[in-house]
Amino acid sequence: MRHQKIKSKLNRTTAHRKALMRNLASSLIRDERIQTTVAKAKNLRPFIERLITLGKKGDLASRRLAFNRLGKKEAVHKLFEEVAPRFSDRPGGYTRIIKGNFRPGDSAPMAFIELVEMKEKEMVKKKKQRRRPLLPNA
Repeated sequence: MRHQKIKSKLNRTTAHRKALMRNLASSLIRDERIQTTVAKAKNLRPFIERLITLGKKGDLASRRLAFNRLGKKEAVHKLFEEVAPRFSDRPGGYTRIIKGNFRPGDSAPMAFIELVEMKEKEMVKKKKQRRRPLLPNA
C-alpha cells in the first residue's frame, strides 16, 4: 500500500526529476555546499543521505548502486574515498539545510544545503583572486 508515501514531484516528469537529483547530488558531493531552492533542498536530503550510507558500506555492490544513482565516476570516487569516511562513526544526519533569502527574479525561497562535517579549508571563504588587466608590451 502507498499510504503516506507522498513525495513532492517538483512539477517535473520522472526523468527530469531523476536528472535534477543526480546533478544536485553530484554538485553537493563536489562542492560540499550548494545553494538551491528550499523545496529542492528538502527533496535532495534523503537522496544524498542514502548515498552517503552506501559510501559507508564501501563494498563493490554499494559502489555500483551509487554509480547507478549518480552517473558520474568522479562523484562516486569522492563519495567513497573522502566524504563517507568522515561520517564513519555518525549514525545519520549528514546534511543540514540553512534557509536564506528570496531569489530576486521570482521571490522563490532559497536555502543552502551542506554536509555537516565540512573540511576546514572549505569553511573559510576563499577570496577570489583579481585578474591583472592586460597591458600592452611597451
